[in-house]
Amino acid sequence: MKALEGKVIAVTGAAGGIGRGIAQAIIEAGGRVALLDLPGPKLEAAAKDLGGEPNVMAAASDVTDSASMEAAFNEVVARMGKLDGLVNNAGVVRLGPADKLTGDDVDLEMAVNVKGVLLASQAAARQMEKGGAIVNIASNAGKVGYPNMAGYNASKAAVINLTRSLSLEWAARGINVNAVCPGGVATDMLKTVADFIVGGDAAKSEEMMKQMVPAQLGRHIQPVEVGRVIVFLLSDAATIIRGQSITIDGGDTPY
Repeated sequence: MKALEGKVIAVTGAAGGIGRGIAQAIIEAGGRVALLDLPGPKLEAAAKDLGGEPNVMAAASDVTDSASMEAAFNEVVARMGKLDGLVNNAGVVRLGPADKLTGDDVDLEMAVNVKGVLLASQAAARQMEKGGAIVNIASNAGKVGYPNMAGYNASKAAVINLTRSLSLEWAARGINVNAVCPGGVATDMLKTVADFIVGGDAAKSEEMMKQMVPAQLGRHIQPVEVGRVIVFLLSDAATIIRGQSITIDGGDTPY
């Protein structure tokens, strides 16, 4: 089904990982996609690999900078004609015990994971003259928490609450806001967590990755699978789902 036929969707943090999987799912659903990420060859390669113009464009940008976000969304509308949706995917994690977490670590996680969601959403909303949809990438870390990820856990809990706030305030403008909370998705970030747990031993890290799968699913979730859930939330079929943070972790989290 072409649930996003004719729609233009922007995705932050889209050069790799879950963001690239989301972009792939948007294209599968008939949408056009703007990839927003920090400048570099990885961003340009992603745009090329996903098909390039006219259905895919890349806009170098920084979610922590309001002027950068404003310029990026102006560029999206100038090149693609409009903006119908946004996926706030950009995120970072800093690993370590809570008593060793530095202020700089927390500042970075909050700047990218929380402030970045707000700034991108503000800039995107200004371009959604006829309404639209926003989906934020939270995490089940924001619901249940994990050891050695205190700052990340807190930032994703903030995204869950911010999602509810934006949904309440922007409903009258025709903008629907939801979030998803992924679990064990096969990405470089998950590999980083596995490496940390085993102290960097390559063989042990590979074994740890095999253990970090949803028990009911029995395998890692693929980025494009996350994207397909997001496609539904971006579509007109999801207008009755509002302000929710939906767990998509293969059954690990019971709420």
